[in-house]
Amino acid sequence: MKLFWKKKKLNVIAVIGARGGSKELPGKNIRLMNGKPLIAYSIESGKKSKYIDKVVVATDDQEIANVSKRYGAEVVLLPPEYATDTAPMEPSLKYAVEWIEKNQNFPVDIMVYLQLTDFFKKPEWIDECIKYLIDHPEVDSCFIGCKEHKNYWNKEGEKYVKLTTAMYVPRQKKEPVFREDTGLGAATRASVIKGGRRLGDNTMIIEKEYPFFDIHTELDFNILEFVTRNYPNIVRDHYKDYKKHK
Repeated sequence: MKLFWKKKKLNVIAVIGARGGSKELPGKNIRLMNGKPLIAYSIESGKKSKYIDKVVVATDDQEIANVSKRYGAEVVLLPPEYATDTAPMEPSLKYAVEWIEKNQNFPVDIMVYLQLTDFFKKPEWIDECIKYLIDHPEVDSCFIGCKEHKNYWNKEGEKYVKLTTAMYVPRQKKEPVFREDTGLGAATRASVIKGGRRLGDNTMIIEKEYPFFDIHTELDFNILEFVTRNYPNIVRDHYKDYKKHK
């Protein structure tokens, strides 16, 4: 138990969801990215956290489970109904938290969500999310949000509606909007997770600006493999030297 807040130990786990039946990019979760399984990068980011006690992979696939264990993760095997193409992530997170509590006698205070297809997770950003919950007991969730200055639209029936209200002004003068990137780091009270939700009502965003890699297709994977192979310091330093290559 690494944390103490008001003399109460806080138990923190990270959960990585990894179902075995990806159809768009088969086997992506354990596909080798420059010699290392994709899931290993997320496991290692979680294990570098100052606060996380356990990194847990929730999966229905035994091969994914075996690879995850080799890289130091604990495994919760999901029932098949939690790992279909249309199954949302929230029931799997709830199942993993409750399984750990029941089978390991480890009451969970905070759960950190990490999505393995969201690349370049920074352990210090993950820790910022966790620490905010530690320091602000009234807050339910804290996640990484990308500060953007683009204009966004939504479709309502046959009509397109602009979501951002700013006029067309230079980027420097526009108020930002924030893209939710919980897969890079989202800390939530276990009580919220056990209620079937990823984020609670009282939520804080850790504002960041960063390039973003989300792996869903062969092209996504190949681009990221090229970047990590030719700029290994980006992986090593987790964006520390990114601006040098812009």
